Amino acid sequence: MKYVCDLCGWEYDEELGYPENGIEAGTKFEDLPDDFTCPLCGVDKDNFSEVNE
Repeated sequence: MKYVCDLCGWEYDEELGYPENGIEAGTKFEDLPDDFTCPLCGVDKDNFSEVNE
């Protein structure tokens, strides 16, 4: 599953994770820390939408 930042378009892909920030591949979006923010624009998880492929 992928999620995209509503503000800047950065994508979080659960399959890939975000290893640059210590988030392992396979980490579900809902399991990201509560203080997770978009690495590009800084908005919180509430500002991401699920991508329907």
